Amino acid sequence: MNRFMVAERALRTAAPHELLDAIRAVLIDQYGAEDVELFMADYGLTVLQPVSVLPHTMEPVSVHNSAAGRAFGSQRPYCEETRDGRARLHLPVAVRGDRLGVLSVTLAEADAARQWEAELAEIADVLGHEVMVAERDTDLYLQARRKDRLTLAAEMQWQLLPGRSCSRPEYELAAQLEPAYAIFGDNFDWSATADHLMLYVTNGMGEGMEASMLTNLAINALRNARRAGISIADQAALADQAVYAHYQGRCYLSVLMFDFDLAAGRASVVDAGSPELWRLRGGTVERVSFDAQLPLGMFEETDYVVQDFDVEPGDRLVFVSDGVHAVVSPKGEAYGEAALARAVHSTRLLPAAEVPRAILRELTGHRGEAAPEDDALVVCLDWHGRPPTG
Repeated sequence: MNRFMVAERALRTAAPHELLDAIRAVLIDQYGAEDVELFMADYGLTVLQPVSVLPHTMEPVSVHNSAAGRAFGSQRPYCEETRDGRARLHLPVAVRGDRLGVLSVTLAEADAARQWEAELAEIADVLGHEVMVAERDTDLYLQARRKDRLTLAAEMQWQLLPGRSCSRPEYELAAQLEPAYAIFGDNFDWSATADHLMLYVTNGMGEGMEASMLTNLAINALRNARRAGISIADQAALADQAVYAHYQGRCYLSVLMFDFDLAAGRASVVDAGSPELWRLRGGTVERVSFDAQLPLGMFEETDYVVQDFDVEPGDRLVFVSDGVHAVVSPKGEAYGEAALARAVHSTRLLPAAEVPRAILRELTGHRGEAAPEDDALVVCLDWHGRPPTG
């Protein structure tokens, strides 16, 4: 049995909470590693939190200005040579484009790092899949993702999300919520099949637990309808009935819904509220507007109408909640369309996975030191289109 198979087998047979111990033992025995650490990206995507020791007695490292952060941002292995001649290889840990963290492996010399880099990168990929599966049975990796305590509302919202990014040949998709440790009603959801991508961007009213409970009801109603195989217009109608039946119009939820046909480059759209869509095409940024319809749960038995929308290879679509476009500066100036368009344009060279966090950083600069009064959600979709066959 070769080294890689030994590592893969160790991960697949390890107890959920012992993945790091299992891979550390194999890398020391089979590859001569001197140290092995696993870091998980925190909810705010600002630091990489160590898994080895909980509670956190090891120091986290920055996503923005550290060697491990460089591997995380680029999603490529990065070799750091230390002063004593050893090499520390930082390997991204991700699952289908969802960036989880970094596996850092210290080897005796740089030659060993170069020799084993590709194979260790594959092991880090297997580790990512095993971490995702293990999270069903242990809180260890979820605990390692948080540098602060989550509010209960935020805990509910993060557990509702599908992930923070994903990629396929036809598209790259990423999203981020702020404030990460105290979010309320903003949310996103997506699901893909062989030929379709469904994407929802939601903005629930209210604060704290009430907002979180409203969003949970609406998202699960949408998922229930989607999994029954019905159209997005009927999904919206059934979720609207579920929210109205519970709240009787006292609370409602805005949603922007897309059903992308991956082969045709077209989407069916239902616009039921406040989330906005901005498109970057050929260097030009513009807001895309649809015929606005009623939010989910505002009135009883609302009918929703689908609109058509075309996408072209190279398009970047940026979705934002009202916590982005309506936020005000200390002088009372709204962030507004001009500033948002500049932010979308200034981040055009970044990969989709980096765009939401970069736009939210610009938003923080506009807001100043004042605490945010609302959630802020940014979703970025880079459309490549289906590659030609034959």
